[in-house]
Amino acid sequence: MASQDSIQKTLTVALLLCFVCSVIVSAAAVILRPMQELNKDLDKKKNILLAAGLYQESVSVEEQFSAIQTRIVDLSTGLFVDVEDANAFDQRKAAKDPATSQALDGSTDIAKISRRENQAVVYIVESDSAFDKIILPVHGYGLWSTLYGFVALESDLNTIAGLGFYDHGETPGLGGEIDNPRWKAFWPGKQVYKDGAVAIEVIKGSVMSGSANASYQVDGLSGATLTSRGVSNLLSFWMGENGFQTFLSNLKSGSA
Repeated sequence: MASQDSIQKTLTVALLLCFVCSVIVSAAAVILRPMQELNKDLDKKKNILLAAGLYQESVSVEEQFSAIQTRIVDLSTGLFVDVEDANAFDQRKAAKDPATSQALDGSTDIAKISRRENQAVVYIVESDSAFDKIILPVHGYGLWSTLYGFVALESDLNTIAGLGFYDHGETPGLGGEIDNPRWKAFWPGKQVYKDGAVAIEVIKGSVMSGSANASYQVDGLSGATLTSRGVSNLLSFWMGENGFQTFLSNLKSGSA
């Protein structure tokens, strides 16, 4: 009988301990959520600055980002959409909602994203009241995961200022090399369009210096052919007619 009482007491203590721990964990999650969201937002802004080559470690992210204008674009019309707070727009959420996105068929969905949001966020950098750079969000499937990043264009809307990914699950040392500063350094100066068509691509091997297409090619990632192909495909999609091409044409002509 004493043994049975001992077992019951042990189970009671264990259950109470589990309950207390679960309450503590839940409370911590609720309390820390605002801080986590803030850190997530700061990291995203930092990656936007990095893509544009504007990030300064000695200056706060918020201070640097205050010089960037956030706008919403309708991808079908290529025109700006006036909203009260563009920074509050959740593009990932919009891409998953049938009411705010459209399904892509197999021939169109070269980035393997299934659905494309109807509207997208763009980030504009102005210098002395003149257009300087634009940063565009891009995403598409690599080998193991969807790659989320930004591509920055110079004022001619064709020359790449930088490219960076802030969220992915590619293999470290292989596809994960898209985070390597050495590889990212290949991108500035490359050209997106050739004769009006998207020409930028990540090739297998190294770019042949002086070749006719060198301006439109970036060295492939060693041992990560599918990730390299994924980067090429997502850029072809987002810089093409189903992505930002109409908007960039409008922006260039001053009709956006």
